[in-house]
Amino acid sequence: MATIFEGVDVSGFPDDALTDHQKYEHPLVQRYATKEMSAIFSPAMKFTTWRKLWLALAASEQELGIEITDEQLQQMKDNLYNVDFDKAGEYESKFRHDVMGHVHAYGDVAPKAMPIIHLGATSCYVGDNTDIVQLKEALKLVKQKLVQTLSVLRVFADKYKDVPTLGFTHYQPAQLTTVGKRCTLWMQDLLLDYERVSYELDHLPMRGVKGTTGTQATFLELFDGDHDKVKRLNEMVCEKMGFETSIAVSGQTYTRKIDYHVLSLLSGIAQSAYKMCGDIRLLANLKEVEEPFAKNQIGSSAMAYKRNPMRSERCCSLSRYIMSLPPSAANTHANQWFERTLDDSAIRRIILPEGFLAVDVVLNLLMNIADGMVVWPKVVEKHVMEELPFMATEVILMECVKAGGDRQELHEAIRVHSMDAGKVVKGEGKSNDLLERIAKDALFEAVHDKLGTLVDPKLFIGRANEQTQEFLEEEIQPVLEKEKGLLGKEVVDGVNV
Repeated sequence: MATIFEGVDVSGFPDDALTDHQKYEHPLVQRYATKEMSAIFSPAMKFTTWRKLWLALAASEQELGIEITDEQLQQMKDNLYNVDFDKAGEYESKFRHDVMGHVHAYGDVAPKAMPIIHLGATSCYVGDNTDIVQLKEALKLVKQKLVQTLSVLRVFADKYKDVPTLGFTHYQPAQLTTVGKRCTLWMQDLLLDYERVSYELDHLPMRGVKGTTGTQATFLELFDGDHDKVKRLNEMVCEKMGFETSIAVSGQTYTRKIDYHVLSLLSGIAQSAYKMCGDIRLLANLKEVEEPFAKNQIGSSAMAYKRNPMRSERCCSLSRYIMSLPPSAANTHANQWFERTLDDSAIRRIILPEGFLAVDVVLNLLMNIADGMVVWPKVVEKHVMEELPFMATEVILMECVKAGGDRQELHEAIRVHSMDAGKVVKGEGKSNDLLERIAKDALFEAVHDKLGTLVDPKLFIGRANEQTQEFLEEEIQPVLEKEKGLLGKEVVDGVNV
Protein backbone atom coordinates (compact mmCIF):
# COMPACT_ATOMS: atom_id res chain seq x y z
CA MET A 1 0.00 0.00 0.00
CA ALA A 2 2.97 2.29 -0.48
CA THR A 3 1.06 4.12 -3.21
CA ILE A 4 -2.13 4.66 -1.17
CA PHE A 5 -1.53 8.40 -0.83
CA GLU A 6 -1.05 9.00 -4.53
CA GLY A 7 -3.70 11.23 -6.05
CA VAL A 8 -4.66 12.87 -2.74
CA ASP A 9 -5.08 16.62 -3.24
CA VAL A 10 -3.23 18.08 -0.25
CA SER A 11 -4.07 21.67 -1.17
CA GLY A 12 -7.86 21.55 -1.39
CA PHE A 13 -10.99 19.47 -1.85
CA PRO A 14 -13.60 18.83 -4.59
CA ASP A 15 -16.21 21.54 -5.08
CA ASP A 16 -19.00 19.11 -4.31
CA ALA A 17 -17.50 17.82 -1.06
CA LEU A 18 -18.74 19.11 2.32
CA THR A 19 -20.70 21.87 0.67
CA ASP A 20 -22.23 23.01 3.98
CA HIS A 21 -18.78 23.61 5.44
CA GLN A 22 -16.90 25.49 2.74
CA LYS A 23 -17.44 28.93 4.26
CA TYR A 24 -15.08 30.41 6.85
CA GLU A 25 -16.53 30.43 10.34
CA HIS A 26 -15.23 33.01 12.77
CA PRO A 27 -13.96 31.09 15.83
CA LEU A 28 -14.77 34.00 18.13
CA VAL A 29 -18.44 33.61 17.18
CA GLN A 30 -18.66 29.89 16.46
CA ARG A 31 -16.44 28.58 19.25
CA TYR A 32 -16.34 31.08 22.09
CA ALA A 33 -18.88 33.93 22.05
CA THR A 34 -21.87 33.83 24.38
CA LYS A 35 -25.48 34.10 23.27
CA GLU A 36 -25.87 37.20 25.45
CA MET A 37 -23.18 39.30 23.83
CA SER A 38 -23.80 37.90 20.36
CA ALA A 39 -27.42 39.00 20.60
CA ILE A 40 -26.39 42.59 21.31
CA PHE A 41 -24.39 42.79 18.09
CA SER A 42 -26.75 40.65 16.02
CA PRO A 43 -28.58 41.83 12.89
CA ALA A 44 -31.85 41.50 14.82
CA MET A 45 -30.65 43.98 17.46
CA LYS A 46 -29.10 46.34 14.93
CA PHE A 47 -31.97 46.67 12.50
CA THR A 48 -34.81 46.67 15.03
CA THR A 49 -32.93 49.48 16.82
CA TRP A 50 -32.90 51.36 13.51
CA ARG A 51 -36.68 51.04 13.44
CA LYS A 52 -37.00 52.19 17.04
CA LEU A 53 -34.92 55.24 16.18
CA TRP A 54 -37.13 56.01 13.18
CA LEU A 55 -40.20 55.67 15.40
CA ALA A 56 -38.66 57.87 18.12
CA LEU A 57 -37.85 60.51 15.51
CA ALA A 58 -41.30 60.46 13.87
CA ALA A 59 -43.13 60.48 17.22
CA SER A 60 -41.06 63.43 18.46
CA GLU A 61 -41.55 65.31 15.19
CA GLN A 62 -45.31 64.80 15.53
CA GLU A 63 -45.29 66.08 19.12
CA LEU A 64 -43.49 69.20 17.90
CA GLY A 65 -46.08 69.93 15.22
CA ILE A 66 -45.00 68.08 12.08
CA GLU A 67 -47.96 66.58 10.24
CA ILE A 68 -47.60 62.90 11.05
CA THR A 69 -50.68 60.82 11.82
CA ASP A 70 -51.26 58.41 14.68
CA GLU A 71 -51.98 55.72 12.11
CA GLN A 72 -48.55 56.16 10.59
CA LEU A 73 -46.89 55.90 13.98
CA GLN A 74 -48.97 52.86 14.90
CA GLN A 75 -47.95 51.05 11.73
CA MET A 76 -44.32 51.78 12.51
CA LYS A 77 -44.71 50.49 16.07
CA ASP A 78 -46.59 47.36 14.99
CA ASN A 79 -43.78 46.39 12.63
CA LEU A 80 -40.68 47.07 14.72
CA TYR A 81 -39.76 43.39 14.67
CA ASN A 82 -41.25 42.46 11.30
CA VAL A 83 -37.98 42.63 9.37
CA ASP A 84 -37.67 40.92 6.00
CA PHE A 85 -33.88 40.65 5.70
CA ASP A 86 -34.05 39.15 2.21
CA LYS A 87 -36.15 42.05 0.95
CA ALA A 88 -33.86 44.58 2.64
CA GLY A 89 -30.91 42.87 0.94
CA GLU A 90 -32.60 43.13 -2.45
CA TYR A 91 -33.23 46.85 -1.92
CA GLU A 92 -29.63 47.36 -0.76
CA SER A 93 -28.34 45.68 -3.94
CA LYS A 94 -30.62 47.93 -6.00
CA PHE A 95 -29.77 51.22 -4.25
CA ARG A 96 -26.21 50.33 -3.20
CA HIS A 97 -27.12 51.78 0.20
CA ASP A 98 -27.88 49.74 3.32
CA VAL A 99 -29.92 52.39 5.14
CA MET A 100 -32.18 53.09 2.18
CA GLY A 101 -32.58 49.35 1.70
CA HIS A 102 -34.03 49.09 5.18
CA VAL A 103 -36.10 52.27 4.80
CA HIS A 104 -37.89 50.66 1.87
CA ALA A 105 -38.20 47.27 3.61
CA TYR A 106 -39.79 49.07 6.59
CA GLY A 107 -42.06 51.00 4.25
CA ASP A 108 -43.27 47.76 2.67
CA VAL A 109 -44.74 46.58 5.98
CA ALA A 110 -45.74 50.08 7.16
CA PRO A 111 -46.92 51.63 3.87
CA LYS A 112 -48.85 54.48 5.48
CA ALA A 113 -45.66 55.58 7.22
CA MET A 114 -43.37 55.28 4.21
CA PRO A 115 -43.56 59.02 3.36
CA ILE A 116 -42.26 60.07 6.79
CA ILE A 117 -39.74 57.33 7.68
CA HIS A 118 -36.26 58.85 8.12
CA LEU A 119 -37.70 62.37 7.78
CA GLY A 120 -34.88 64.91 8.05
CA ALA A 121 -32.31 62.29 9.05
CA THR A 122 -29.02 61.13 7.62
CA SER A 123 -27.70 57.56 7.61
CA CYS A 124 -25.61 58.21 10.70
CA TYR A 125 -28.79 59.02 12.61
CA VAL A 126 -29.63 55.32 12.67
CA GLY A 127 -26.09 53.97 12.22
CA ASP A 128 -24.24 55.91 14.91
CA ASN A 129 -27.07 56.03 17.40
CA THR A 130 -27.50 52.27 17.09
CA ASP A 131 -23.78 51.80 17.64
CA ILE A 132 -24.07 53.80 20.86
CA VAL A 133 -27.10 51.77 21.99
CA GLN A 134 -25.16 48.56 21.37
CA LEU A 135 -22.10 49.88 23.21
CA LYS A 136 -24.29 50.80 26.17
CA GLU A 137 -25.98 47.39 26.34
CA ALA A 138 -22.64 45.62 25.92
CA LEU A 139 -21.04 47.71 28.69
CA LYS A 140 -23.94 46.81 30.98
CA LEU A 141 -23.28 43.11 30.39
CA VAL A 142 -19.54 43.61 30.95
CA LYS A 143 -20.26 45.46 34.20
CA GLN A 144 -22.52 42.62 35.37
CA LYS A 145 -19.85 40.03 34.75
CA LEU A 146 -17.11 42.13 36.34
CA VAL A 147 -19.19 42.36 39.52
CA GLN A 148 -19.91 38.64 39.45
CA THR A 149 -16.23 37.87 38.95
CA LEU A 150 -15.30 40.06 41.92
CA SER A 151 -17.89 38.24 44.00
CA VAL A 152 -16.42 34.83 43.18
CA LEU A 153 -12.86 36.01 43.81
CA ARG A 154 -13.92 37.52 47.16
CA VAL A 155 -14.81 34.06 48.43
CA PHE A 156 -11.43 32.67 47.33
CA ALA A 157 -9.46 35.57 48.83
CA ASP A 158 -11.28 35.31 52.14
CA LYS A 159 -10.79 31.53 52.35
CA TYR A 160 -7.04 31.77 51.84
CA LYS A 161 -6.36 35.15 53.42
CA ASP A 162 -4.06 33.71 56.13
CA VAL A 163 -2.34 30.92 54.15
CA PRO A 164 1.35 31.90 53.81
CA THR A 165 2.94 31.55 50.40
CA LEU A 166 6.15 32.63 48.77
CA GLY A 167 6.10 36.07 47.28
CA PHE A 168 8.03 36.54 44.07
CA THR A 169 9.86 39.51 42.63
CA HIS A 170 11.68 38.99 39.32
CA TYR A 171 10.10 35.52 39.63
CA GLN A 172 12.62 34.85 42.39
CA PRO A 173 11.56 33.97 45.96
CA ALA A 174 10.94 37.07 48.06
CA GLN A 175 9.18 37.90 51.35
CA LEU A 176 6.12 35.85 52.13
CA THR A 177 2.60 36.96 51.33
CA THR A 178 -0.63 34.93 51.51
CA VAL A 179 -2.61 33.11 48.85
CA GLY A 180 -5.59 35.37 49.58
CA LYS A 181 -3.55 38.57 49.50
CA ARG A 182 -2.20 37.64 46.07
CA CYS A 183 -5.80 37.20 44.91
CA THR A 184 -6.59 40.75 46.04
CA LEU A 185 -3.97 42.02 43.59
CA TRP A 186 -6.02 40.50 40.78
CA MET A 187 -9.19 41.92 42.32
CA GLN A 188 -7.71 45.41 42.64
CA ASP A 189 -7.12 45.50 38.89
CA LEU A 190 -10.66 44.30 38.17
CA LEU A 191 -12.05 46.83 40.63
CA LEU A 192 -10.36 49.63 38.69
CA ASP A 193 -11.87 48.17 35.53
CA TYR A 194 -15.32 48.15 37.17
CA GLU A 195 -14.91 51.82 38.06
CA ARG A 196 -13.96 52.67 34.46
CA VAL A 197 -16.95 50.75 33.09
CA SER A 198 -19.28 52.48 35.55
CA TYR A 199 -17.92 55.89 34.56
CA GLU A 200 -18.30 55.15 30.85
CA LEU A 201 -21.87 53.96 31.32
CA ASP A 202 -22.76 57.05 33.35
CA HIS A 203 -21.26 59.41 30.77
CA LEU A 204 -21.86 57.67 27.44
CA PRO A 205 -23.73 60.18 25.24
CA MET A 206 -26.08 59.44 22.39
CA ARG A 207 -25.24 60.99 19.03
CA GLY A 208 -28.75 62.38 18.86
CA VAL A 209 -30.34 64.34 16.01
CA LYS A 210 -27.48 66.22 14.34
CA GLY A 211 -27.93 66.16 10.55
CA THR A 212 -25.54 65.53 7.71
CA THR A 213 -22.62 67.65 8.94
CA GLY A 214 -23.73 68.13 12.52
CA THR A 215 -25.37 71.55 12.01
CA GLN A 216 -29.01 70.34 12.19
CA ALA A 217 -29.69 72.44 9.10
CA THR A 218 -32.27 70.03 7.65
CA PHE A 219 -34.24 69.99 10.90
CA LEU A 220 -34.06 73.77 11.14
CA GLU A 221 -35.63 73.84 7.68
CA LEU A 222 -38.23 71.26 8.74
CA PHE A 223 -39.29 73.43 11.68
CA ASP A 224 -39.27 76.70 9.72
CA GLY A 225 -36.26 78.14 11.51
CA ASP A 226 -37.49 77.37 15.05
CA HIS A 227 -34.23 76.72 16.92
CA ASP A 228 -35.99 75.78 20.15
CA LYS A 229 -37.95 73.01 18.44
CA VAL A 230 -34.80 71.60 16.86
CA LYS A 231 -33.09 71.55 20.25
CA ARG A 232 -36.16 69.97 21.82
CA LEU A 233 -36.33 67.34 19.07
CA ASN A 234 -32.82 66.22 19.93
CA GLU A 235 -33.69 66.01 23.64
CA MET A 236 -36.94 64.13 23.04
CA VAL A 237 -35.34 61.47 20.83
CA CYS A 238 -32.56 60.90 23.36
CA GLU A 239 -35.09 60.58 26.18
CA LYS A 240 -37.17 58.08 24.23
CA MET A 241 -34.06 55.99 23.58
CA GLY A 242 -33.06 55.98 27.24
CA PHE A 243 -30.24 58.54 27.18
CA GLU A 244 -29.96 61.60 29.40
CA THR A 245 -27.47 63.41 27.17
CA SER A 246 -26.23 63.58 23.61
CA ILE A 247 -22.78 64.55 22.39
CA ALA A 248 -22.67 68.34 22.60
CA VAL A 249 -21.35 68.89 19.07
CA SER A 250 -20.54 66.55 16.23
CA GLY A 251 -19.83 66.35 12.54
CA GLN A 252 -21.82 63.75 10.69
CA THR A 253 -20.73 61.10 13.20
CA TYR A 254 -20.13 61.13 16.91
CA THR A 255 -16.43 61.59 17.63
CA ARG A 256 -14.59 58.31 17.15
CA LYS A 257 -12.63 59.08 20.30
CA ILE A 258 -15.56 57.45 22.14
CA ASP A 259 -14.75 54.18 20.36
CA TYR A 260 -11.13 54.55 21.45
CA HIS A 261 -12.15 55.13 25.08
CA VAL A 262 -14.41 52.07 25.05
CA LEU A 263 -11.83 49.78 23.47
CA SER A 264 -9.17 51.08 25.87
CA LEU A 265 -11.48 50.14 28.70
CA LEU A 266 -11.87 46.64 27.26
CA SER A 267 -8.10 46.45 26.85
CA GLY A 268 -7.78 47.28 30.55
CA ILE A 269 -10.00 44.34 31.46
CA ALA A 270 -7.95 42.11 29.18
CA GLN A 271 -4.75 43.28 30.88
CA SER A 272 -6.20 42.39 34.28
CA ALA A 273 -7.30 38.97 33.05
CA TYR A 274 -3.94 38.26 31.42
CA LYS A 275 -2.09 39.17 34.63
CA MET A 276 -4.34 36.93 36.75
CA CYS A 277 -4.22 33.97 34.38
CA GLY A 278 -0.50 34.40 33.80
CA ASP A 279 0.05 34.08 37.56
CA ILE A 280 -2.19 31.00 37.68
CA ARG A 281 -0.24 29.37 34.84
CA LEU A 282 3.04 29.92 36.71
CA LEU A 283 1.54 28.61 39.95
CA ALA A 284 0.21 25.56 38.08
CA ASN A 285 3.77 24.80 37.00
CA LEU A 286 4.77 24.91 40.69
CA LYS A 287 1.82 22.60 41.45
CA GLU A 288 0.56 25.05 44.07
CA VAL A 289 -2.65 26.05 42.29
CA GLU A 290 -4.73 24.44 39.56
CA GLU A 291 -7.63 25.70 37.52
CA PRO A 292 -10.75 23.48 37.32
CA PHE A 293 -10.15 20.20 35.51
CA ALA A 294 -13.15 18.15 34.38
CA LYS A 295 -13.39 14.44 35.13
CA ASN A 296 -13.07 13.41 31.48
CA GLN A 297 -10.90 16.34 30.35
CA ILE A 298 -7.82 15.45 28.29
CA GLY A 299 -4.79 17.63 28.94
CA SER A 300 -2.70 16.37 26.04
CA SER A 301 -3.37 14.04 23.13
CA ALA A 302 0.13 12.59 23.55
CA MET A 303 0.92 12.93 27.27
CA ALA A 304 -2.06 11.46 29.11
CA TYR A 305 -0.87 12.58 32.55
CA LYS A 306 -0.89 16.30 31.76
CA ARG A 307 -3.20 18.86 33.39
CA ASN A 308 -2.64 21.91 31.21
CA PRO A 309 -4.09 25.24 32.39
CA MET A 310 -6.00 25.52 29.12
CA ARG A 311 -8.67 27.95 30.35
CA SER A 312 -6.07 30.37 31.63
CA GLU A 313 -4.16 29.97 28.39
CA ARG A 314 -7.29 30.69 26.36
CA CYS A 315 -7.98 33.71 28.52
CA CYS A 316 -4.48 35.03 27.86
CA SER A 317 -4.81 34.34 24.14
CA LEU A 318 -8.08 36.24 23.79
CA SER A 319 -6.83 39.01 26.06
CA ARG A 320 -3.81 39.50 23.83
CA TYR A 321 -6.16 40.07 20.89
CA ILE A 322 -8.31 42.54 22.83
CA MET A 323 -5.22 44.51 23.83
CA SER A 324 -4.33 44.89 20.16
CA LEU A 325 -7.56 46.75 19.28
CA PRO A 326 -7.17 50.27 20.77
CA PRO A 327 -4.48 51.33 18.26
CA SER A 328 -6.94 50.62 15.43
CA ALA A 329 -9.52 52.86 17.12
CA ALA A 330 -6.88 55.53 17.71
CA ASN A 331 -5.85 55.54 14.06
CA THR A 332 -9.48 55.61 12.95
CA HIS A 333 -10.21 58.65 15.10
CA ALA A 334 -7.05 60.45 14.04
CA ASN A 335 -7.83 59.89 10.34
CA GLN A 336 -11.37 61.27 10.35
CA TRP A 337 -11.14 64.27 8.03
CA PHE A 338 -13.25 67.31 8.85
CA GLU A 339 -16.91 66.36 9.39
CA ARG A 340 -16.56 62.69 8.34
CA THR A 341 -14.87 60.15 6.08
CA LEU A 342 -16.13 56.66 5.41
CA ASP A 343 -12.85 54.87 6.06
CA ASP A 344 -14.05 54.38 9.62
CA SER A 345 -16.94 52.13 8.63
CA ALA A 346 -15.45 48.75 7.73
CA ILE A 347 -12.99 48.56 10.61
CA ARG A 348 -15.57 49.62 13.22
CA ARG A 349 -17.88 46.81 12.07
CA ILE A 350 -15.09 44.44 13.12
CA ILE A 351 -13.25 45.82 16.15
CA LEU A 352 -16.20 47.06 18.23
CA PRO A 353 -18.24 43.82 18.25
CA GLU A 354 -15.18 41.60 18.44
CA GLY A 355 -13.73 43.54 21.38
CA PHE A 356 -16.90 42.99 23.37
CA LEU A 357 -17.41 39.40 22.24
CA ALA A 358 -13.89 38.54 23.38
CA VAL A 359 -14.07 40.40 26.71
CA ASP A 360 -17.34 38.66 27.50
CA VAL A 361 -15.69 35.26 26.98
CA VAL A 362 -12.71 36.34 29.09
CA LEU A 363 -14.94 37.31 32.01
CA ASN A 364 -16.84 34.03 31.77
CA LEU A 365 -13.52 32.21 31.91
CA LEU A 366 -12.34 34.22 34.92
CA MET A 367 -15.51 33.38 36.82
CA ASN A 368 -15.21 29.72 35.92
CA ILE A 369 -11.54 29.53 36.91
CA ALA A 370 -12.00 31.40 40.17
CA ASP A 371 -15.03 29.35 41.16
CA GLY A 372 -13.23 26.03 40.79
CA MET A 373 -9.62 26.97 41.51
CA VAL A 374 -7.79 24.39 43.65
CA VAL A 375 -5.02 25.24 46.11
CA TRP A 376 -2.64 22.54 47.33
CA PRO A 377 -1.60 23.80 50.81
CA LYS A 378 1.06 21.14 51.43
CA VAL A 379 2.88 22.03 48.22
CA VAL A 380 2.60 25.73 49.08
CA GLU A 381 4.01 25.01 52.56
CA LYS A 382 6.84 22.90 51.14
CA HIS A 383 7.98 25.74 48.90
CA VAL A 384 7.73 28.20 51.78
CA MET A 385 9.85 26.03 54.06
CA GLU A 386 12.49 25.60 51.36
CA GLU A 387 13.13 29.35 51.44
CA LEU A 388 12.01 30.46 54.90
CA PRO A 389 15.19 29.47 56.77
CA PHE A 390 17.13 32.06 54.77
CA MET A 391 14.47 34.70 55.49
CA ALA A 392 14.46 33.85 59.19
CA THR A 393 18.17 34.39 59.71
CA GLU A 394 17.76 38.04 60.73
CA VAL A 395 15.21 37.10 63.39
CA ILE A 396 17.52 34.35 64.67
CA LEU A 397 20.44 36.79 64.72
CA MET A 398 18.48 39.38 66.73
CA GLU A 399 17.29 36.81 69.27
CA CYS A 400 20.83 35.62 69.87
CA VAL A 401 22.17 39.16 70.21
CA LYS A 402 19.43 39.94 72.76
CA ALA A 403 20.60 36.88 74.69
CA GLY A 404 24.14 38.33 74.88
CA GLY A 405 25.73 37.09 71.66
CA ASP A 406 28.27 38.93 69.51
CA ARG A 407 26.44 40.35 66.49
CA GLN A 408 29.46 40.23 64.15
CA GLU A 409 30.46 36.71 65.11
CA LEU A 410 26.87 35.50 64.75
CA HIS A 411 26.48 37.24 61.39
CA GLU A 412 29.58 35.54 60.00
CA ALA A 413 28.45 32.15 61.26
CA ILE A 414 25.02 32.57 59.64
CA ARG A 415 26.66 33.67 56.40
CA VAL A 416 28.83 30.56 56.28
CA HIS A 417 25.96 28.25 57.19
CA SER A 418 23.73 29.91 54.56
CA MET A 419 26.32 29.51 51.82
CA ASP A 420 26.86 25.86 52.73
CA ALA A 421 23.10 25.19 52.83
CA GLY A 422 22.73 26.86 49.46
CA LYS A 423 25.37 24.55 48.00
CA VAL A 424 23.46 21.54 49.30
CA VAL A 425 20.21 22.79 47.71
CA LYS A 426 21.70 23.76 44.35
CA GLY A 427 24.65 21.42 44.06
CA GLU A 428 23.20 18.23 45.52
CA GLY A 429 19.48 18.79 44.96
CA LYS A 430 18.74 18.17 48.63
CA SER A 431 16.47 20.01 51.07
CA ASN A 432 17.52 23.22 52.77
CA ASP A 433 19.38 22.15 55.94
CA LEU A 434 20.21 25.62 57.29
CA LEU A 435 18.11 25.18 60.43
CA GLU A 436 19.78 21.84 61.19
CA ARG A 437 23.19 23.52 60.90
CA ILE A 438 22.14 26.30 63.26
CA ALA A 439 20.68 23.78 65.69
CA LYS A 440 24.08 22.05 65.91
CA ASP A 441 26.09 25.27 66.36
CA ALA A 442 26.71 26.26 69.99
CA LEU A 443 26.88 29.93 68.99
CA PHE A 444 23.11 29.80 68.54
CA GLU A 445 22.33 27.92 71.74
CA ALA A 446 20.07 30.77 72.89
CA VAL A 447 17.50 29.89 70.21
CA HIS A 448 17.92 26.12 69.97
CA ASP A 449 14.78 25.47 72.01
CA LYS A 450 12.62 27.85 69.97
CA LEU A 451 13.87 27.53 66.42
CA GLY A 452 10.53 26.03 65.38
CA THR A 453 8.56 29.03 66.61
CA LEU A 454 10.98 31.51 65.05
CA VAL A 455 10.33 30.07 61.61
CA ASP A 456 6.55 29.92 61.80
CA PRO A 457 5.55 31.20 58.33
CA LYS A 458 2.73 33.32 59.77
CA LEU A 459 5.35 35.49 61.49
CA PHE A 460 6.64 36.55 58.08
CA ILE A 461 3.47 37.60 56.23
CA GLY A 462 3.34 41.14 57.62
CA ARG A 463 -0.17 42.58 57.34
CA ALA A 464 -1.18 40.37 54.41
CA ASN A 465 -4.06 38.79 56.34
CA GLU A 466 -5.30 42.14 57.68
CA GLN A 467 -4.85 43.86 54.33
CA THR A 468 -6.95 41.20 52.67
CA GLN A 469 -9.74 41.54 55.22
CA GLU A 470 -9.68 45.34 55.00
CA PHE A 471 -9.71 45.29 51.19
CA LEU A 472 -12.65 42.89 51.05
CA GLU A 473 -14.63 44.80 53.68
CA GLU A 474 -13.82 48.37 52.65
CA GLU A 475 -13.44 48.14 48.87
CA ILE A 476 -15.20 45.03 47.57
CA GLN A 477 -18.18 44.58 49.86
CA PRO A 478 -19.58 48.11 49.22
CA VAL A 479 -19.50 47.40 45.46
CA LEU A 480 -21.24 44.06 45.90
CA GLU A 481 -23.89 45.69 48.07
CA LYS A 482 -24.41 48.50 45.59
CA GLU A 483 -24.62 46.09 42.65
CA LYS A 484 -26.45 43.23 44.38
CA GLY A 485 -29.07 43.32 41.64
CA LEU A 486 -26.39 42.23 39.16
CA LEU A 487 -25.27 39.31 41.32
CA GLY A 488 -28.60 37.59 40.93
CA LYS A 489 -28.55 37.72 37.14
CA GLU A 490 -27.93 34.40 35.47
CA VAL A 491 -24.96 33.93 33.17
CA VAL A 492 -26.57 32.23 30.19
CA ASP A 493 -23.52 30.47 28.76
CA GLY A 494 -21.00 28.41 30.69
CA VAL A 495 -17.50 27.36 29.68
CA ASN A 496 -17.86 24.30 27.48
CA VAL A 497 -14.58 24.17 25.60
